[in-house]
Amino acid sequence: QVQLVESGGGSVQAGGSLRLSCTAPGFTSNGCGMHWYRQAAGKQREWVSRISTYGSTTYADSVKGRFTISKDNATNTLYLQMNSLKPEDTAMYYCAAELNLGRFCTSGPAYWGQGTQVTVSS
Repeated sequence: QVQLVESGGGSVQAGGSLRLSCTAPGFTSNGCGMHWYRQAAGKQREWVSRISTYGSTTYADSVKGRFTISKDNATNTLYLQMNSLKPEDTAMYYCAAELNLGRFCTSGPAYWGQGTQVTVSS
């Protein structure tokens, strides 16, 4: 059974930092990418960042320069370092993994974690 488990969420004041973790056995080095998404209350789920199997990273404009995605293949852990947090970063954060279909990867996530809540107060 696939299990992605996020941790590290919490409450922080604006300008603060948090580091989210996601344990993802078998996914950090399976040849495909991993993502962070977030969903604020009453809003649609929003893509935050992606890291490829080779370590290339991309970010949403809203977090570029403040958030850093990384992974540790030895421990099968995905991270999201969040600095200079703003109240608008308040959301449930989800890690997600693409599926390796052999010759290619799914174009988006196939597996999701349960999420970890981040609350940023002004």
